[in-house]
Amino acid sequence: MKNIVKGVLLASLMFSQPLMALTLTEARQQGRVGETLSGYIAPIKQDQETLALVKSINEARAENYQKLADSNNISADQVAELAGRKLVARAPAGEYVRGLNGQWMKK
Repeated sequence: MKNIVKGVLLASLMFSQPLMALTLTEARQQGRVGETLSGYIAPIKQDQETLALVKSINEARAENYQKLADSNNISADQVAELAGRKLVARAPAGEYVRGLNGQWMKK
């Protein structure tokens, strides 16, 4: 299970940096997106650039979650939820995460 967690986090971070004008790191630092317990990022700001970044990153994450799920005989939803918990827990101070209550909070 530890290998799955490491693989999920590595894959999520590796494939979360598309070649766009706005990077995931920048979007997080600017408060435009936040991590969720679902394993996917969600937009806080609703501008076109942020929404395009969110779509791109979440598509890449979904693909990687499915690959990890297939290789570990578990569902992609289980992989995504595991990744979500880890990504929310590891979000640095000052970045936004969505809690169990569905509300955004700044760490």
